[in-house]
Amino acid sequence: MKIPNRPRKLHSGHFAFMRALVEGLDEKTAWERYVRIEGEHSDARKVKSTIAWIRAEFAAAARREAKPGTARLVLIDTALIKDDVVRPTLAEFAAATGMEDFSEAEQAEAYRDAYGGPSRRGSRRAQLVKRQIAALRWLEKLVARAPQPADPVGVWLTPKLAERIESAGMPTLFALIERINSLGARWWVGIPGIGGLKASRIIEWLQLYQSDIGMTIGAHVSKPRMQLADFELAAVVAPATALVPLEKFLLPRELDGSAGAFRADARLCLLAAKNDYEAIMAWLGSKKPGPGGTESPTQRSYRKEAERLLLWAVLERKKPLSSLTVEDAQVYVKFLADPPASWCGSRYNQRWSPKWRPLEGPLKPAVLRQSLIIVRGLYSFLRDQNYVVGNPFKAVPLPREASRALGSRRTLTFQQWEFIRQQLGQDPDNAAARRCDRAIRWLYASGLRLAELVDARCGHLRRIQFSDAEGKASSGLLLDVTGKGEKTRSVPVAQILLEELSAELAIHCSHSDPLHPENSAVPILAKFQRGATALPTAWSHSGLYKAVRRFMGQCADRAGEADAIAIRKATTHWLRHTHASHALNGEPGKPEMRVPLVVVKNNLGHASLATTSLYLATQEEAQIQAMGQFWAKEIPPAR
Repeated sequence: MKIPNRPRKLHSGHFAFMRALVEGLDEKTAWERYVRIEGEHSDARKVKSTIAWIRAEFAAAARREAKPGTARLVLIDTALIKDDVVRPTLAEFAAATGMEDFSEAEQAEAYRDAYGGPSRRGSRRAQLVKRQIAALRWLEKLVARAPQPADPVGVWLTPKLAERIESAGMPTLFALIERINSLGARWWVGIPGIGGLKASRIIEWLQLYQSDIGMTIGAHVSKPRMQLADFELAAVVAPATALVPLEKFLLPRELDGSAGAFRADARLCLLAAKNDYEAIMAWLGSKKPGPGGTESPTQRSYRKEAERLLLWAVLERKKPLSSLTVEDAQVYVKFLADPPASWCGSRYNQRWSPKWRPLEGPLKPAVLRQSLIIVRGLYSFLRDQNYVVGNPFKAVPLPREASRALGSRRTLTFQQWEFIRQQLGQDPDNAAARRCDRAIRWLYASGLRLAELVDARCGHLRRIQFSDAEGKASSGLLLDVTGKGEKTRSVPVAQILLEELSAELAIHCSHSDPLHPENSAVPILAKFQRGATALPTAWSHSGLYKAVRRFMGQCADRAGEADAIAIRKATTHWLRHTHASHALNGEPGKPEMRVPLVVVKNNLGHASLATTSLYLATQEEAQIQAMGQFWAKEIPPAR
């Protein structure tokens, strides 16, 4: 996309720079102090062209004000006016000051301004400096502009720099500052032609004018993301009655639900909640937390739905949550199916970011169905506690649940998985790369959900003794897992996975055995750090998801065209689907690899065999494969 050229504006820094030069400050110091956003001072052509542009803009402004004398005056370079030098000719003087287009009379007048009589050269220079300073101050009041948030970046930054920023989707200063605040210190990553140095100079310039722009560069931008404390991130977005996360949302008193239309008798309410926000928090608190009191996947999923509903009720419907009717509920369903763009944003915008939004886009029928089920559950809880008198979403029909084979479109073939497996261990050897490799092996080998693997600890592993089919003593490993609905199950673990974990523990912990009591609290996917004395922390859900997606993208770049599309789409949940499909159907030609349906059902944590059986090859697929074998043998080739 071609970015249109826009006339650049003069800001106070340009005037300060030129005043410094007129007063005799050396060029490099003046450049670094006032206009380093223009580029490197070591680029002599850049410096020369920038000074020429500024002088030309000054002169043009003076002409517009019918001040030809001032226009001539600001074009004179006082550095050229020195004692004991041979005076230039009038033509040389005009060329040096960029006055070729002026009349000869105007050139002569400027020449006299610059040099005067032969015996008064030094005093004439001092007078010239004084007059230029006065002229620059007059021009600054006349034409200097303060940047505004809606200004195109091209009117303030150099053309090349502006083009790169605009091409990256930031046409205005508002959009630029929003990206910087949203992504933090490394906001510039992914913008071609902009590195850390240019990025730091852009921020310096924006900070200089942030009071004029009316937008502040957050303090969090000054440090890498990993060095920021939670309170520093929390300060990025202020609490408001706006599209902000639940923990930042300020309920207006008149819409807080303390006097909701469908509130039950407060004397019979079993909740201490005084308003809708507190009632929602009580509902979320009734769900089992994650390890160490952290937010569990269930709480996170439920919070997301309650958050959307509360924001919509207050901001769009202008009603308390406890005043919503059946008709409101019907409108809400349509809203989720087709939300406005202002409500949507990337899933990668974290909750501390100003770009966070409650939705990514329209909800697909299956996702919308789950959303309504959770919202129904919220109102059922509130009704059961006598907080509200009814459930408006109970009367709203759920979207029909589509029936399809669970893994039919999100499963890797055996050949694709084998290619991915060969790529494991190819990255540079470090703790993060090894952790990603282990995560992918665990997800494929066990069929665990992302959250289940992140929450797994060494203390959840146990070894059991048993006799094999031939009566010989044997042993095996199990991982105790708490899955959906707080249901527990035991999932077999491959010995090779334990050995890989043991090798990591040998590097970072006192004991290499994952079953040792001192390792019981160590996460299976721990973020190990050499020399660390504190207990290693678990990999975050988003960190694991992003790492797997990044690895699959790298694999896709190396794969053949036919497989690259599927591999690039693969996520952590694809590995769960792939585990189920490969285990149940077995590799073609190797029926002995098939795992019994009931075993796979347990690995996945399904409530019924019917759900697990959806991973089996469909009847149509089985027909095609069987007939393909028949055709290959029985139908002769055409002559």
